[in-house]
Amino acid sequence: MDFTKKPFYLNEDQIKWVNDTFSCLTPEQKAGQVFCVLGDLYPQEHLVKLARDCNIGGVLFRPDSAENIRNRFAQLDKAVSVPLLKAANLEEGGCGAITEGTRFASQMQVAATDDPEWTERLGKVCAAEGSVCGINWTFSPVVDIDMNFRNPITNVRTFGSDPERIKKMALAYVNAVQDSGMAACAKHFPGDGVDFRDHHLHPTVNSLSAEEWYDSYGSIYKLLIDNGLLSIMVGHIMVPNVSKDINPDLRDCDILPASLSKELLSGVLREKYGFNGLITTDTTIMGGYTQVMERSKAIPSTIAAGCDMILFNTDFEEDYHYLLNGIRTGLLSMERLDEAVKRVLALKAHLMVPEAVRDEKNCSSSDKVLPVKVWQRECAELSVTLVKNIDNILPVTPDKFPEIHIVSLGNDMFPGGSIKHTAEKLLQERGFRVTFFDISRAEMSGPGKHSGKRLLLYLCNLETKSDQTAVRIFWQDRMALDLPRFIREEKTVFVSFANPYHLQDVPHVRTFINAYTANNATVEAVIRKLCGEQDFYGISPVDAFCGLWDTRL
Repeated sequence: MDFTKKPFYLNEDQIKWVNDTFSCLTPEQKAGQVFCVLGDLYPQEHLVKLARDCNIGGVLFRPDSAENIRNRFAQLDKAVSVPLLKAANLEEGGCGAITEGTRFASQMQVAATDDPEWTERLGKVCAAEGSVCGINWTFSPVVDIDMNFRNPITNVRTFGSDPERIKKMALAYVNAVQDSGMAACAKHFPGDGVDFRDHHLHPTVNSLSAEEWYDSYGSIYKLLIDNGLLSIMVGHIMVPNVSKDINPDLRDCDILPASLSKELLSGVLREKYGFNGLITTDTTIMGGYTQVMERSKAIPSTIAAGCDMILFNTDFEEDYHYLLNGIRTGLLSMERLDEAVKRVLALKAHLMVPEAVRDEKNCSSSDKVLPVKVWQRECAELSVTLVKNIDNILPVTPDKFPEIHIVSLGNDMFPGGSIKHTAEKLLQERGFRVTFFDISRAEMSGPGKHSGKRLLLYLCNLETKSDQTAVRIFWQDRMALDLPRFIREEKTVFVSFANPYHLQDVPHVRTFINAYTANNATVEAVIRKLCGEQDFYGISPVDAFCGLWDTRL
């Protein structure tokens, strides 16, 4: 391993620090360095003990106030002998690290601008707001390809379904984050978005042929690696055809997800693509990891296969002893553990040590004042996408539709407000009378009840999240009274704020808008566009018609 070269580019002082620090570590302390723990699982006293006694390598806290996270990190900093990697999921903005952080935009929203400049700005916001509480490692960007509209976990977290667009967007994000002194971590190698299932729940399968994979997912990772990506997160996802391309003798029953696969980690990332950066697992509490082999074997086997860090634990002390026992039994060689630890230290040296010799461009951007609100508003204006407008009812005016009846689906709340009440205020300011669907008062009636002067406006925020098997609309139990039933008699507009694929469930809605992210700026942009104050500029990063012929009718 040559740490003077890509991606670490360590200088003489930094390499000396890596070597000096490594030489002082006992085998037990080396074992601790390859764990990044979820800090929220432990009382602070216990976490300090893990930092002091087990020499853990990294910590991630779920979003909390910047002050609380700074204070928790400060206590850990006093306990450790080696600086910590401080991680967060900065996919949408600083909100992934701190509660005061901005939910700037989902990755698919910036992709809908079709301009990498907006992904660069997303990266700058993530780095600036994350560094406020000391974050130096972000588990982003998501570089999965959203090939399957039924996948419940990729969706708006991705830059879409076009590998070429993903390359442009991902590279802009990685450069922005890493130029700000934070390490990016592209995920989820070898690539989610083909299977319709969630690897949080069980191992999933990327079923592409080897050639298809190399030309799509593989080409994305190759580009990022060639341009200095510092770290990669591997998912609990199998790619049978690529594994067999590396090892033709591999039996189906022996194919493993990437987090445990020597073929994918050593064979593809290290040897074929020449990646010399840090490889971490996705969380090892996920069913996609725990169901593959006994945990006592899996923990040391993960490092043996080529990972450098293990993310999260079902029980830290148990996992720690599994790793040490794996060395004693020969499942994991000391040589391979040493290699993993040196890469962990190299990343820390690149980011933090020694401060005096760090390049000026890698200084934290937290002291730079970014026009975040202005950028967020402009991004929303450029990304909101008119997917379908068969009846040409836009713009909506009080003359045509004195009343707008809002039906809210999913989570109405976004950071700092309510979707439906924000829309209500904006519509009332424009002269509309606004009413809301209330299931407790709803009753079945025919279409003649309304005069045709009412517009039905659906505001849907059904978000993707881990541990669910589908992102679909589930209507009210009472005869689906919230269904857009009389779309031929009552003009209807459907707006999605979190999933571009809802036409599969409302295929005959004749005006459909994708907005991608639930935040104040996007709600405002939607209302302005509905009312004709602004054109629609967004370019759909995916097939919003879901490949279904009837959704276009």
